[in-house]
Amino acid sequence: MWTLSGFSDEISPDFTEQCEVVTGLGMTHVEVRSAWDVNILDLSPDQLGTVKKTLTAYGLKVSSIGSPIGKIAVTDDFAPHLDRMKHAAEVARLLDAPYIRIFSFFIPAGDDPAAHRAEVIERMRALTRVAEEADLILLHENEKEIYGDVPSRCLDLIRSVGSPYLRLAWDPANFVQVGVRPYTDGYAQLRPHVEYMQIKDARLADGSVVPAGQGDGEVAETIRALRHDGFDGFFSLEPHLAGGHATGGFSGPELFRTAHSAFTGLLKTEEIEYA
Repeated sequence: MWTLSGFSDEISPDFTEQCEVVTGLGMTHVEVRSAWDVNILDLSPDQLGTVKKTLTAYGLKVSSIGSPIGKIAVTDDFAPHLDRMKHAAEVARLLDAPYIRIFSFFIPAGDDPAAHRAEVIERMRALTRVAEEADLILLHENEKEIYGDVPSRCLDLIRSVGSPYLRLAWDPANFVQVGVRPYTDGYAQLRPHVEYMQIKDARLADGSVVPAGQGDGEVAETIRALRHDGFDGFFSLEPHLAGGHATGGFSGPELFRTAHSAFTGLLKTEEIEYA
């Protein structure tokens, strides 16, 4: 059974409204990235307590912490960021989240990513050690302009770190926006390492983000193959239909519902059961 989740802060800054909308759609899980316009890793203890109580009140569970770990330049000081990773693990444990989404560091414009490979791998190993100690799985997202933005470098990260605590989150729109045809160019090599799906689609022509199935993210082909492969995991709606920025994106309640309808429509067409 596939489980639907979503970046609920795409709905509203207000955490209660986030929970109201997702439960109204019949969803049982959320991916927590921010609340009240504050990043999940910057919430105060009291705010985190309110998040936990609100989730419980609405009967919701957390599929993943949508953290910004790894969304700094590879040339930035890493020590404070490693401390932030340790805090991310504490937040994940507090909210009973099995996963933490991370990134593999922005590469300076014009630089060859290979020139920064050793530093990236060293940092990713350090982040993964934190996850190992906390018994949490890190999900590397293929964000634009980071080291792991194309399939070959995503695979390099996973193989080089060599830990079951570092897996891949598949974001088709991000692949499209760097000129990759996700299923055609990346599925076969990355599938053994894909743990989690993020549902966002985009058009190759201009990189614009669109509902699932309306772009060049080959979403239908991917979910068809995943069903054939026996995938059993989370699909997290990250629509970005009203805009995106460095730390996330926004859709609003109605466009989030549009995104939900588009993706669940694909699942129904493919006769895939989901919860």
